[in-house]
Amino acid sequence: MNKTITLIHGDGIGKDIIDATVKIIEATGVKITWDKQEAGFSTYEKYGSPLPDETIKSIERNKIALKGPLTTPVGTGFRSINIALRQHFKLFANLRPIKSFDGIDSLYRDLDFVVVRENTEGLYTGIEFMVNDDTAQSIKLISRDASLKICNFAFELARKEKRKKVTLTHKANIMKLSDGLFLRTGKEVAENYKDIQFEDIIVDAMAMKMVMNPKDFSVIVAPNLYGDILSDLGAGLIGGLGIAPSGNIGDDFAIFEPVHGSAPDIAGKNIANPISAILSGVMMLKYIGEPRAALKIEKSLGDLLKNSESRTIDIGGKLSTTEFTDAIIANI
Repeated sequence: MNKTITLIHGDGIGKDIIDATVKIIEATGVKITWDKQEAGFSTYEKYGSPLPDETIKSIERNKIALKGPLTTPVGTGFRSINIALRQHFKLFANLRPIKSFDGIDSLYRDLDFVVVRENTEGLYTGIEFMVNDDTAQSIKLISRDASLKICNFAFELARKEKRKKVTLTHKANIMKLSDGLFLRTGKEVAENYKDIQFEDIIVDAMAMKMVMNPKDFSVIVAPNLYGDILSDLGAGLIGGLGIAPSGNIGDDFAIFEPVHGSAPDIAGKNIANPISAILSGVMMLKYIGEPRAALKIEKSLGDLLKNSESRTIDIGGKLSTTEFTDAIIANI
């Protein structure tokens, strides 16, 4: 099978880590034609738009994209390109696996759970305005349709991966209408999955429980903002955002990307840690029906990380980005 996939390097260290990921994927023997496109702050400076029409058309043609981190100005400038992509392609599920690796300095070992974040609604719709000069207002949207989709997705994922529990997190004790709707919908969906345990936990308590007893969780499903925060918290439990991959999944399209920022201060220095991008590529391989290639990369990476000498500098090793990439390929 020769599949065409949109490839977006993005900003900062994007080129370093995405090139590493492409090289590793190709080393497995999987045949992919990469349709290279541009997006991000550097694209905005070049073309006056952070998300050119041709990039959108490429994803529409290919249905799948692998991309690097994109810089979004804080407080001013254009809105998040990531959010624009998720909304345009109706990528309703943000999938964030939280899995620890032997050899990575982290708070916990043997963690393996996943955060399923609703990706299109909540406070991230970007509906906000100034009430007056001193007051800004943001509108939070929760719909039954979107809640049904994300909750069904979470239970189907649990069943597919043979996970035994789904935990829904919310703040329905305070936001009784919006979060209350999300909770009621989750309970309704749970009735169709009697083989899977279901529980709901208020989001602030959830944050505490994730830190104290993260092994209690298997699949966590959450509205947009809570899912964003809790998935980063989960990444902190396993060693940081540099270890955490992500996939944005819709009915017809999917975009896979590392979850960390663009780190412009180290761009081009050949010291960036590509693990998050590599593992996002692994998720993409599983999605396109190449589980054997995905497993090869996971095993090679896992074996490599056990040796302190064969890691990138930021996680206690001595290897450059390209040396780390070559070592993974040698293992494959």
